[in-house]
Amino acid sequence: MAIFGVPALHEDDALRACRAGVEIRDRLASLEHEIRAAQGATIEWRMGINTGEVVVGDTTARQRIVTGDAVNVAARLEQAAAPGEILLGAETHALVRGSVEAEPRAPLTLKGKADPVAAWRLTSVLSSPARHARPMEAPLVGRKRPLRLLEEAFNEAIEEGVCHLFTIIGVAGVGKSRLVDEFLAALGERARVASGRCLAYGQGITYWPVTEALRSGAGIGENAPADAALKRLREIVEGERDADRVVGILGGLLGIEGSPVAPDETFWAIRKTFEAMARVQPLVLVFDDVHWGEPTFLDLIEHMADWTREAPILLLTMTRPELLEKRPAWGGGKRWATTISLEPLSDNESAELVANLLGPANLPAELKAQISRAAEGNPLFVEELLGKLIDDGFLVSAGEGWSARGDPRELTIPSSIQALLAARLDGLAGEDRDVMERAAIEGKVFHRGAVTDLMPEPMRSQVNDRLASLMRMELVRPDQSAFVGEEAYRFRHLLIRDAAYQTLAKQTRSELHERFAAWLERIAADRLGEYEEIVAYHLEQAHRYRVELGPPDVHAAELALRAGTMLADAGERADTRGDVPASVDLLGRAVALLTDSPRRRRLVVRFADRLYEAGEASRAEQVLADAVDAAERAGDEGTAALARMSLLFVQASTRSFELTDVLHEVEGLGEVLARVGDVDGARLAEASSAFFLFAIGRAEDAVARASPLV
Repeated sequence: MAIFGVPALHEDDALRACRAGVEIRDRLASLEHEIRAAQGATIEWRMGINTGEVVVGDTTARQRIVTGDAVNVAARLEQAAAPGEILLGAETHALVRGSVEAEPRAPLTLKGKADPVAAWRLTSVLSSPARHARPMEAPLVGRKRPLRLLEEAFNEAIEEGVCHLFTIIGVAGVGKSRLVDEFLAALGERARVASGRCLAYGQGITYWPVTEALRSGAGIGENAPADAALKRLREIVEGERDADRVVGILGGLLGIEGSPVAPDETFWAIRKTFEAMARVQPLVLVFDDVHWGEPTFLDLIEHMADWTREAPILLLTMTRPELLEKRPAWGGGKRWATTISLEPLSDNESAELVANLLGPANLPAELKAQISRAAEGNPLFVEELLGKLIDDGFLVSAGEGWSARGDPRELTIPSSIQALLAARLDGLAGEDRDVMERAAIEGKVFHRGAVTDLMPEPMRSQVNDRLASLMRMELVRPDQSAFVGEEAYRFRHLLIRDAAYQTLAKQTRSELHERFAAWLERIAADRLGEYEEIVAYHLEQAHRYRVELGPPDVHAAELALRAGTMLADAGERADTRGDVPASVDLLGRAVALLTDSPRRRRLVVRFADRLYEAGEASRAEQVLADAVDAAERAGDEGTAALARMSLLFVQASTRSFELTDVLHEVEGLGEVLARVGDVDGARLAEASSAFFLFAIGRAEDAVARASPLV
């Protein structure tokens, strides 16, 4: 068993696992003849690869324990594979489908799984690392200015005969690669393009992006014979001084021939080669994911920008904000350098992107708003969310367009987005990650004081510095504070907040939610009524996670009582002001928490009445029937009568009843309420009796019954 993503998480762990599996398969196949000859035996093997959340041992203590459903399914996939076969689970396939070749298999019936499990047979991994595979193509939206700046920099490099370093900074998925693709497509035959990409894995691969760029720019195939590759290099640098020395160094770099040389000689040879290309035709040299580049590679880029002479090169680098943590002065002090930050799309641009991707689509406004809220201007997230909606059946093809089905609130975040964000957070320094996790407890907008209060005592003095670091990395931004004297921030993206929150263990979540509720009660002491629902929410979450971890204890009961009481108070206020949706939500949550409180029996009746008013008659009827039974078992005649009266009203409005019989029963319930001293309940019974008198045609009697109440 091999584990990817522990102890360090990477956004391409699933692809790494597939690559390892294919290489193991190929190696075993190459050994088959040798083993048969030496041992007189053959080997049969099979593999299963799966992705998901697991429980991990303490990696700092070198505990290699990994357990959970994802591990169990991987084992079952391996057992179900035929000899020589690699089977992928659904989550793994979703993460790698743009970078591998895989064939769907019939769903598998696996031990321990009630439903059939989807599986794919992995055949190969694509030879070059793929950019993110877009499920749908659409015209570029909202990037006119960056395209204009790229065109200007290219023209400037040609007119001045210089190397212009152009850096595009942006978070994952914001559209850096798509912008460059659009720019290169518009150039057409005006330039030669050479491109390479820094890899997120492996050490000692400093010049990998350079070798990719040399091969693509010179037209040297991956499997080109050594003689042909060297001949092509000689053709490119023909006429340059020390051409043979340049070819010898580059031959070593490409693994063809030669011995290691000093970095300055390597820099010189690489620069001379790209200069030679550019003198024949203007060169656009593209390096992607530069934030993963090793220090020597970054030095090489700056060397080229500083020392290239009489050669028109647009040196185009794409990076995430993490690069500026390594090189704060990147591009600074250079005459021919431009750095732009690619911002998220606006709401209107996001809506335009959705329209371009889907074409004619009859989508509810709520669904469009949900996509916009979740994606927050990130084009990749828009595309992935739409793809997930289609895959999960929330969007279905309707002729030439799309229509919505089901409840999109049940949509889960695509695994590709989760992997991107989780890997980014996992790469943070420990203190930065701690701040992110505690900030996530409050929500998308959070306050410095709350984070400080939730941090361990020795780390509280670092919070200011850590927040400044997170702002430089474009993970958080300043925001408007709700409290005097408190600085507020917000996560750059809601999904970043969610990813940070998901990294916390349930026990930690429970403790931090309770501590945040205490901080909020303290900071909002003079306005507690305004924040009561928020305090209640955090106590509710603290209770929820505590109960999920084990049998309810005394502290869990205390949390439930505090949260339930606050929710009940807030729900009754919402009911008084006529806010039916809010009262349904708040009262329902209060009822679920106040399991042992006498207040619950009356609260259930009020909750059911609001359910009926909200149009949920069948649910209201069931809640009231249960309330009648519970009150009768408890010997609470008044509540039982009140619940029975509401139940009669709901039933009479939804089915055929003899209203005279209903009237007599309501009058009897009124007598019970009067006898137990429930004045309000008795008055309600009188009002209900007046209603039913009117309904059966006894208008004068109804008026007489209602007049004293008025």
